[in-house]
Amino acid sequence: MKVAKNILGASAAALLLAACSPQEEEAKTIPQLVGAQEVASATYTTSATLSGEVKARVASELSFRVAGRIAERTVNVGDHVKAGDLLARIDPKEQRADVAVAKATVQSAEAQYRQASLSLERQKSLLASKVSTQETYDNAEETYRTAKAALDVARTGLATAVDALTYTELHADGDGVITARNAEVGQVVQAAESIFTLAHDGPRDAVFDVFEGLLLRNERDSKIGVSLLSDRTRVIAAPVREVAPTINAATGTIRLKADLADKSDSMPLGAAVSGVFSYTPRELIVLPWSAMASVGGEPAVWLIDPGTKTVSLRKVEVGDYETERFTVTGGLRPKDLVVTDGAKLLAPGEAVSIIGKDAQ
Repeated sequence: MKVAKNILGASAAALLLAACSPQEEEAKTIPQLVGAQEVASATYTTSATLSGEVKARVASELSFRVAGRIAERTVNVGDHVKAGDLLARIDPKEQRADVAVAKATVQSAEAQYRQASLSLERQKSLLASKVSTQETYDNAEETYRTAKAALDVARTGLATAVDALTYTELHADGDGVITARNAEVGQVVQAAESIFTLAHDGPRDAVFDVFEGLLLRNERDSKIGVSLLSDRTRVIAAPVREVAPTINAATGTIRLKADLADKSDSMPLGAAVSGVFSYTPRELIVLPWSAMASVGGEPAVWLIDPGTKTVSLRKVEVGDYETERFTVTGGLRPKDLVVTDGAKLLAPGEAVSIIGKDAQ
């Protein structure tokens, strides 16, 4: 009885499998509906948006030429100054003392020089009268030369001390705006240490730090559309004036400067700006993001065989990734048929039906 039940169960299962198999086989033969696009080159135009700031074409780092403690500061950041204006002063006590010592040294050297000069004249007269010897005259002449050299050195020292005293005052080297202050009253500073940054009046640049790839991948327009972040309605076509020859090792960027020319009045110093430049149009293959697939971790697309209506994967070389599209620089030929919709559900060799085309 038990054996008979097992036989009946097996027979029923076989019948069920036989009944299901044709349906499954039919489902497998139904082509997958996909969207497709024939490969063709198209004019491809793209642009890049940068962010930067307005800077003066010429800027100076102003510093004292002698070390000392800052005793006075007469300007603040944002002040406009004229050439020669006093900006700061360091305590001149040490320099004044040096001048006093140098003056005393000069006075002493002058006295010795006068004495040596008189002695030389006397020995010259005595030698002519044969009252003195040549050796005595030579000694007087050597003393005179030594005194004269000492006087020259003393006078040079005095001039240096006077110059050092004048260096205790820091003056503007041109008309412009103070954009940075790096020291305060009471602070001891070293010679050549930057105290102020002065942005000179005149031409201004829009300065951008650009990643290398944006500059080197294609030919670009020679002008940048520059606008204030606070006012995008006014755009200045600024020609690229300078591209740094080296890459900033810390940021991996290249500094680019665009000439704002006579539009400087509408672009205040330090203002944040946006810059847009366009690349030269090129003939490229452009596909939608939905066509993107991968094989072995590399970009690929699904190609449709026009004869068999089956699909296969092909690796491609991608140029640019953009919002909703990408460009292909290698791997495809004109008139190749690429799947653009439904690519995520395909398997190699699978039959497909192109939406809109195969239905006609």
